Amino acid sequence: MFGGVREVLRRSCPGLLRFARNDKLRGPMAETVLNLRGLRCPLPALKTRKALKGLAAGDRLVVECTDPLSTIDIPNLLRETGDVLEGDAREQDVFVFRIRKSE
Repeated sequence: MFGGVREVLRRSCPGLLRFARNDKLRGPMAETVLNLRGLRCPLPALKTRKALKGLAAGDRLVVECTDPLSTIDIPNLLRETGDVLEGDAREQDVFVFRIRKSE
């Protein structure tokens, strides 16, 4: 199942997606890192929405953005989708959002 999601995300976000896990160590939940650095509003929110659609319930998505407006757009997107913002942080000029896909 996860292999299909990986291909969909690779086609929709070429060069932006990397997986922060080892296939042999994969448990019931996967963590995907979506690198959206350099993209401007509204692209980070749109690509986050698209990536979330391809994940299974309980999977985690880590979104990395440089656009300051993503601090408004991503939480608003999650209010619409019902997914959970587990944490957000700023690491130098990068805004990082940890999201858990809801049921």
